[in-house]
Amino acid sequence: MEHPNDDAHADLSPRTKVVALGRPERTAGAALNPPVTFTSTYIQDGPINYARVDNPTWTPFEEAVGELEGGRALLFSSGMAAVHAALSLVPAGGTVVAPAAAYNGVVVSLTEAEQEGRLSVRWVDVTDTDATVAALPGADLLWLESPSNPLLELADISALTAAAHEAGTLVVVDNTFATPLLQRPLEDGVDVVVHSATKYLAGHSDVILGLTVTADTEHGRGLHTRLARQRTLGGAIAGPMEAWLALRGLRTLSLRLERACANAADLAERLRSHPRISRVRYPGWGAIVSVEVTGDGDGTEAAEALTTGTRVWSPSTSLGGVESQLERRRRQPGEPEAVPVNLVRLSVGVEDVEDLWTDLRRALDALA
Repeated sequence: MEHPNDDAHADLSPRTKVVALGRPERTAGAALNPPVTFTSTYIQDGPINYARVDNPTWTPFEEAVGELEGGRALLFSSGMAAVHAALSLVPAGGTVVAPAAAYNGVVVSLTEAEQEGRLSVRWVDVTDTDATVAALPGADLLWLESPSNPLLELADISALTAAAHEAGTLVVVDNTFATPLLQRPLEDGVDVVVHSATKYLAGHSDVILGLTVTADTEHGRGLHTRLARQRTLGGAIAGPMEAWLALRGLRTLSLRLERACANAADLAERLRSHPRISRVRYPGWGAIVSVEVTGDGDGTEAAEALTTGTRVWSPSTSLGGVESQLERRRRQPGEPEAVPVNLVRLSVGVEDVEDLWTDLRRALDALA
């Protein structure tokens, strides 16, 4: 494989890079695609001695995502495995500054760690830059999502990263919603980028994978080494078939994301005028739209009825696939109370937008 940070693809658009990166070297008779290596061990005295340490099938996907993000990537068995690896950078008894409304797996993990006395958490509204900066002194790590899940709030990544580094605080950004095609946090000085590769990067709702990405600098390489050791000792390694499928899915990321984003912008505008929608949350880009549904009481039953009243949209708890999915997020245990009970998160897929709108409108009209 070519080195992830060589100049071979530096002049190419990211839309081309998702197709070109992670290919075998061009030699006569070589395969166009990398092979899948199924093995648990290797003949001794080679570069790898055991498959918990490395697998050649991981490398192309790591190289591709690493270059797209502008750094070095590590593949993990799930997004939460990547999250926990990033949180392992916090020393025992350390302090984390984190959004009060974030992905519930992160919120639950931090809450339980604090209850067990392993760390302290300062919960903040990351849209309030001044208040977040005020919480940084003495903190070991700042955790950011932008857009956040599922409220789709935006944080000033550049300003917060600069303030965090001035306070001696590491910064981790979950870039799952944006992908490196829409946002590259390492360019803002972020220390670690986290992805649930299950979502947009793989893109077909058929694998569970996660990634961390660090800058190709002395500081970033040090973090990379610590994260790799956490992966090896924790055993949160990816299966080779999942890694291969994820790389295949990455090839169409640009096409999928372009269509899904266009659909999302269209649907967000139409939803604003529907009488059963009290609020549309959409930051103006990306392929996720969250809506708050009106109904009797607090709207819980109406929101739930919407998710079960569609034919094209799938009621399921994930996002970033080619298919459109919707879910009332507060039905999930551990979802932050800051998330309204009547909020439905829409992961907009690549279907015909008129079919998506007709399906949603019929389900909304039926609530009356």
